[in-house]
Order: sequence, then C-alpha cells, then structure tokens
Amino acid sequence: MKNIATQTTAKRPFNLTLNEATVEQARHYTRNLSATVDGLLAEFVAKQAQTAVDRQIACDAVCAAWNDYRARHGSFADEHCRL
Repeated sequence: MKNIATQTTAKRPFNLTLNEATVEQARHYTRNLSATVDGLLAEFVAKQAQTAVDRQIACDAVCAAWNDYRARHGSFADEHCRL
C-alpha cells in the first residue's frame, strides 16, 4: 500500500461505523487500524479523482469528434432552421 498522506498532514478524530467482525479480523493483520483505514481511504480518493479525469478526457474526445463531424458534414437541422 502506497502512503499517499504525508506525516505533516493534520489529523483529527472522526466517527466511523464499521462492522465489528470485520474490525476484529483486521486487528489480526494490523496494529494501527486508523493508519490502515487512512491509507485505504487515500487510495480510494486518488482512484476516484483519476476516474473523473479519465471520464473528462473521454468526454472531451467525444465532443471533439462530434464537432469535427459537424464541421465536415453539417447538421440535419441546418436545412430546417428558420432563423
């Protein structure tokens, strides 16, 4: 797991509602549950941010392709416009 948060980042307590059985199982694998959850949450946020960037890039590509098509072929509505 990559540590995304730096040591100088301010920390404060938050209340989470977690499954008790899952927490007990997790305690067998980590001594610092807060740091583990913080790291996993940081990875999740980074992944969601990258997904949003990727989605925007894909939308920009679709818009560019549509604008190129319209520039070369026009639009069906062009012949019906009465303005």
